[in-house]
Amino acid sequence: MTRRNLSTGAHGALSRERIVEAAIGILDGAGVNGLTFRELASRLETGSGAIYWHVADKQALLAAATDRVLAGAIAAVAKEAEPQDTIRALALGVYDAMAAHRWIGAQLSGNPWQLASLRILEHLGREVQALGIPEHALFNVVTALMNCILGVAAQHAAASLLPRDSKRIDHLTAIAADWAQLDPVDYAFVRTLAAQLPLHDDRVQFLAGVDLVLVGVAHLR
Repeated sequence: MTRRNLSTGAHGALSRERIVEAAIGILDGAGVNGLTFRELASRLETGSGAIYWHVADKQALLAAATDRVLAGAIAAVAKEAEPQDTIRALALGVYDAMAAHRWIGAQLSGNPWQLASLRILEHLGREVQALGIPEHALFNVVTALMNCILGVAAQHAAASLLPRDSKRIDHLTAIAADWAQLDPVDYAFVRTLAAQLPLHDDRVQFLAGVDLVLVGVAHLR
């Protein structure tokens, strides 16, 4: 049996690109647990063997799907006049991709140095270099920005475990109520944050973290 025979389904030649696109559709609709090679084969109207010809296993498929989504998000970011503005745009592009595809956060935080992460690192690094900071500081600056992204990826991963019909504000309100009951001596500061927790904007909070890194970078130039 030739590769052409293995790769031909009801809708023409089966390709890695078609498989990854179909996987993204399943992941967006049913999450990681819903992505099986049987479901993928059904959607593509082919056999599981044909899919394995292009993708080694589920983990490789998840990595490819993560990279496909984030590559598109990065490609959509317009180059700004100032590198720091492009850095903000890149960071927000990745954030928005994670918000739109709930499963990506777990993939990034679970394997922080996969190809998709290196793609983000490469584009951030180019802009950080363009800021003109000293060579010895590049690693610390770029990884600090990556840690902002991976931190929010972990938050998205945790949020993806909540029931799909749960409301964010209800979840955070319950957490804030617990914070408000903490010992006022041992957790005086945490208690002051309880009122702000339910209504805070995650996207604004994320960008504030990126901006704090960029403020620090200004002192290195």
